[in-house]
Amino acid sequence: MEVRPLTVLGEEEAMFKEAALSFAREKVAPHAREMDERQEMRKDILDQCFDLGLMGIEVPEQYGGSGSTFFNAILVIEALAQVDASLGVLVDVQNTLVINAILRWGTEAQKEKYLTRLAKDTVGAYALSEPSSGSDAFALKATAVDKGDHFVLNGTKLWITNAKEAGVYVLMATVDPKAGYRGVTAFLVEKGFEGFSVGKKEDKLGIRASSTCELVLNDCVVPKENVLGPVGKGYKVAIETLNEGRIGIGAQMIGIAQGAFDYAMAYMRERKQFGTRIADFQGVQFQYADLATEIECARLLVYNAARLKDAGKPFLKEAAMAKLKSSIVAEKAASMGVEFMGGVGFTKDFLAEKFFRDSKIGQIYEGTSNMQRNTIAKQLLAEYGD
Repeated sequence: MEVRPLTVLGEEEAMFKEAALSFAREKVAPHAREMDERQEMRKDILDQCFDLGLMGIEVPEQYGGSGSTFFNAILVIEALAQVDASLGVLVDVQNTLVINAILRWGTEAQKEKYLTRLAKDTVGAYALSEPSSGSDAFALKATAVDKGDHFVLNGTKLWITNAKEAGVYVLMATVDPKAGYRGVTAFLVEKGFEGFSVGKKEDKLGIRASSTCELVLNDCVVPKENVLGPVGKGYKVAIETLNEGRIGIGAQMIGIAQGAFDYAMAYMRERKQFGTRIADFQGVQFQYADLATEIECARLLVYNAARLKDAGKPFLKEAAMAKLKSSIVAEKAASMGVEFMGGVGFTKDFLAEKFFRDSKIGQIYEGTSNMQRNTIAKQLLAEYGD
């Protein structure tokens, strides 16, 4: 597959990004503050995401999806996060984690059953983390016991994005705690399954309209046909899916960075001090010129990783670099946005502080910044023959 030059968007790609950005500006922006304060995603906005095909971007048309590319999913996530990071991550998890896991590992029956729902009206969630397993992703305590025609799951999942809205969960549990990561198995769990419940919702610093909850498995009955991939190979499902998910978080972060930058620039082009627009002071110009350059660098890292993924080329190092750099740039852009706006940037009358709060999570979830550095270093050592 030909890898298109990074700075060039094809007609379909430009259409996807513009449609998502127009939707975000027209339909989401008026409610962003309200959703943040209520800590809840509006159902009408979710419904519109389904109607626009944003919840099943890579789902083949035969299952009711858009039949598009991973790169287009990345463009959509970036565009949505530019207006509201909570919606950006909801769509991100749906497309880059849940749907990608089923596309790669699902049986035909699983694809027919779940991809059609995910593309039409059902939110998905990805459940790996637990109270005792974060960066050490496979230190799982949740168990799955084979009962013949079904498994019985017990345990607790933590920090699960989309947990409140979701109807389907890609969930990891171990069939053999003594086997370590080789016992981890992936399951497709539905919200209505016996013994399954959504627990406490976290009260977070940022992305507050995105639900983050615990999941409780209390003798949860999961049919055998809902095992995703081979039994004991859940670690491969998780690793490969998260590699793609990192690019999605990178897209969310460059969206936040660009949104914060645009918001601050609009203010600086209007606000005057000493008879001069803030944007015209050379000292400030040097700052936002450097910042715009860093945002573009991060964007190119994200786009490059997504292009490589679609081209079927190795992208592990590039995905880690993209997430690492974009999350750092997002926090910097959001922080400087507050500074550019001065006192009003520190108030809730303006959205600068929301961009700032939303930006921090990028250095934490789907692999902390130090875990990305660790991945990059290992890949570099391998490339140098160590």
